[in-house]
Parts: sequence; structure tokens; C-alpha cells
Amino acid sequence: MQTALRRVGDYIIRRCEERDLPSTININSVTLPEHYSDYFFESILRELPEAFIVAEFNDSIIGYIMCKIEFGFSNFRKLGFVKKGHVVSVAVLEQHRGNGVGKALMLEGINGVVTRKSDEIYLEVRISNEPAIKMYEKLGFQIKSRLRTYYRDGEDAYLMALEFI
Repeated sequence: MQTALRRVGDYIIRRCEERDLPSTININSVTLPEHYSDYFFESILRELPEAFIVAEFNDSIIGYIMCKIEFGFSNFRKLGFVKKGHVVSVAVLEQHRGNGVGKALMLEGINGVVTRKSDEIYLEVRISNEPAIKMYEKLGFQIKSRLRTYYRDGEDAYLMALEFI
């Protein structure tokens, strides 16, 4: 059993392990309309294990965050390419929302990206997902742009970013 990075009430927040991937993939499929291949989850875990975090409750995985590192133009008008984290996916099973699990996952994901000496982190979020947008803003993320018809169903997304100082 891996050591908890953080406890939130009865929830354990810890790094994802390979044995957690089936549960994580299942959470993705039941909570989000955007799905990734099993290989994609495996590759993210290999690439950046310190920012692939799960939430556990009674020995069951109930949420996750997975991030990757990219190089590209800054969302904060810095010149040239920067090293930045990308929150690829974050999800918590509906019955466990509102307990601080999403925030704890985000904080540990951000910490994992910081350990790789990134300049910033960003994510995309549906413009209709007001609870998530509010949580991201409380964590210091700023809406940087609106991405028109970003999702397959045609909904727009906000690109939100947080600069590390």
C-alpha cells in the first residue's frame, strides 16, 4: 500500500499505481464524455507519475487527476517557449463530489508538475461546468481564452491557466 500524500476526511489522496488504471479508466468513462485509450492512461502514468494522482475511499478509487508536461507558448505572454503542465483529465465520482476531493487532487497534481520545474499549468473546462470553474479560480487559475466548439458535442471550453512564481 502506498503512503497517502494527503488525507481529506475519509479519503486518501495518493499517486496512481498501475493496478489503479482499470478503476481510473472506468471513472473516466462514467463521468466524462471525453474518453482516452487504455494506452494513453498507461503512457501518462509512465511519463509523469508524480502528477497522476488518485483518490481512494474504502479501498476503492473514486477520483483521479492526470497531467503531462508540454513545451509551448506561454499563456501569460512570456517570450519564447515555456515548460508547462497540462491537466489532461480530472474526475470524481458524482456521489463523492463536494467533499474537497477535487481540490485535493488538483493540489497534488499541481505539486507534481511543480517538481518538474514547469513555469505554469493549464487546463480546458466546459463553460457549463460552473462548480469546476469556481474551484479552479479559488486555486488561482485565470480564464485566458474561450475555445469555440472545443468538445465533440460542440460546447465551448475555457482555457484556464495558473502561473508559478
